Amino acid sequence: MSQTTATPSAVVTVPVVPLLKLGTWVVFFGLLAMLAIFFVSADQGAISLPAGNAVHEWVHDARHLLGYPCH
Repeated sequence: MSQTTATPSAVVTVPVVPLLKLGTWVVFFGLLAMLAIFFVSADQGAISLPAGNAVHEWVHDARHLLGYPCH
């Protein structure tokens, strides 16, 4: 019975991401997440942007999923 040994055929290099470029994306997606949470948690009160029930009805199930009271 013969034995074979595996030798690596390619070297894997890890790309380097500049910290400034990464920070820009972190801030962008952080602001986007905060905007989404604002619209999910807004209950047509003092901080509501549009008038009426539209936002509340669109995100009603998401409010329950996140634990916001709305009834």
